[in-house]
Amino acid sequence: DKAVQTNVLFKAEEGKVISLQIAAGGQLKEHITKVPALLVCISGDGVFQDEKGKSIELKSGDYVNIEANVKHWVDANQDSNFLVIK
Repeated sequence: DKAVQTNVLFKAEEGKVISLQIAAGGQLKEHITKVPALLVCISGDGVFQDEKGKSIELKSGDYVNIEANVKHWVDANQDSNFLVIK
C-alpha cells in the first residue's frame, strides 16, 4: 500500500539484511548510511543516485556499492524489490 516498504530479514552483531520494495514511480528518499552497504536489485527497474553524481540503472541481478556517509536515494521505474546488505 505504501510507495516504499522495508523489512529487516536478518540481523547479526555486525550487520543486517533489509528487504526494500519501491512501487513504480516511488522513491527511497535521500539519506545517509553510516556504514558501507550493498544494494542488490532482485526484480524491477530502478536508478540509484548519490550526491557525488553517481547514477546507476539497476535491473534484476545488478548491484551497487554504497559508500558510507554519502547522501543517496533510489527511484523506481516499475515495482521493484531490492536487498540492502550492511
